[in-house]
Amino acid sequence: MAIITLTTDFGEKDHFAGAVKGAIYTELPSAKIVDISHSIAPFHITEASYIIKNAYKSFPQGSIHIIGVDSELTPENKHIALKLDGHYFICANNGILSLIASEFVPEKIVEINIHDKVQSNFPVLDVFVKVAGHLSRGGTLEVIGKSIPEVKQLKEMEPLINVEGNQIKGNVIYIDNYGNVVTNISKKLFDKVGKGRSFNMRARTATFNEIFSTYSEAINFDTEMINREDGKKLAIFNSGGYIELAIYKSNPSTVGSASTLFGLEYRDTVTVNFE
Repeated sequence: MAIITLTTDFGEKDHFAGAVKGAIYTELPSAKIVDISHSIAPFHITEASYIIKNAYKSFPQGSIHIIGVDSELTPENKHIALKLDGHYFICANNGILSLIASEFVPEKIVEINIHDKVQSNFPVLDVFVKVAGHLSRGGTLEVIGKSIPEVKQLKEMEPLINVEGNQIKGNVIYIDNYGNVVTNISKKLFDKVGKGRSFNMRARTATFNEIFSTYSEAINFDTEMINREDGKKLAIFNSGGYIELAIYKSNPSTVGSASTLFGLEYRDTVTVNFE
């Protein structure tokens, strides 16, 4: 039995997440369900894209990932199911898989067409669960939809490179629980454009000229603990392979965080200039 994961903007207060799990168990009594997150900001497809991109690869091949963010069926927001990097994804075709599809070519994509067989105003509970059950029992994508050539891309996921090739202009795409600020500038792109050159990176008033591999790499552990640099600003290449701006041992509710101290929010600009 394949693992079924859930990533939604339902939150924890309402009944929606629990109802979806109940529907899965009704469809598949022996299902294995894993919650990735139900705390995506409402309708925030960029945030969902970043989270699912960094979570799915930890699951075994053949896992089925239901993504319930901005999932209402409309003429502009069709439902899709696809196999990508050995995993199945069920979601709306709203760009939510842009980050993954930019690295891997989907093996198969179908536009789900079983809606006339399922009465629903809650597509994640009804349509997506039915598709997950079908796939979990070994069913093929062709049975539940018609093939389409590609998924919708989110253009805001793509940093801009100037004509001279000495500048990358990116954006904030995610702010995590610690207030760390994740950009859409990947290490791969940074290395490709930078070619080992020195650089200056600016995000509002904060500037950086070094990027670390881990948070602790920025701290001198030879000094006494009382003299260590808690609160130091730093930039790292995070576990997802993107530039992240942080405050060492930050706490958004007390001492502040990169987001609050640098004044950075979703979509704000981050610019890297190479010398």
